[in-house]
Amino acid sequence: MSLLAISALQKSFRTPDGERKLIVDVAEFSLAPGQQLALRGESGSGKTTFLHLIAGILAADSGSIRLGGRDMAALGESARDRLRAETIGYIFQTFNLLQGYSCLENVMLGMAFGGGSNRAHATAMLERVGLAQRLRHYPRQLSTGQQQRVAVARALANRPALVLADEPTGNLDHRNAREALALIRQTCRENGAALLLVSHDPEVLGAFEDVRDFAVLNRALQEAGS
Repeated sequence: MSLLAISALQKSFRTPDGERKLIVDVAEFSLAPGQQLALRGESGSGKTTFLHLIAGILAADSGSIRLGGRDMAALGESARDRLRAETIGYIFQTFNLLQGYSCLENVMLGMAFGGGSNRAHATAMLERVGLAQRLRHYPRQLSTGQQQRVAVARALANRPALVLADEPTGNLDHRNAREALALIRQTCRENGAALLLVSHDPEVLGAFEDVRDFAVLNRALQEAGS
């Protein structure tokens, strides 16, 4: 049984000259529970839009996105937000940490959207990613690598079934990138979460056994290049 099942998914945006430009056109895509898959795609290829559609951050023009058997397009906005908070953990390239809150508060606020905060579990997640001594630090007091670790802890704190990672090592140096990727993959394994990661970095992609080309998956790219 698929955790994520997509069919006939399309999303377009209006250009400054008023035309509609098709960005995502995916006929079929699926992900099994616990599966770890990387999508290869260059900047501007639509892969971030694809992740936003899966997460329900953007609404599709047409098609179906079924998450745990539930069609996200058929849900109202509040129900879709709740399903996302309970089922999906999102690791953003730019981290998206709240600067006025501590590491612990950032993780607890992320948990609150999924049904309730748990200070002990949030603390345990930060300890798991090596930030036991940084619980009360603010993002500005952390290195870039440490900020990414907070983002990983926040994304996984609600024990999501699916983790989406958008160029999660793009702002990290070589050593921190390698450590962050290993941390993401291992924590997903421990929590039984599926992982869908998008990247254009050959080293990141080389760490995965299952890598697919977004240009093959996304027919909008094929049409643009024809």
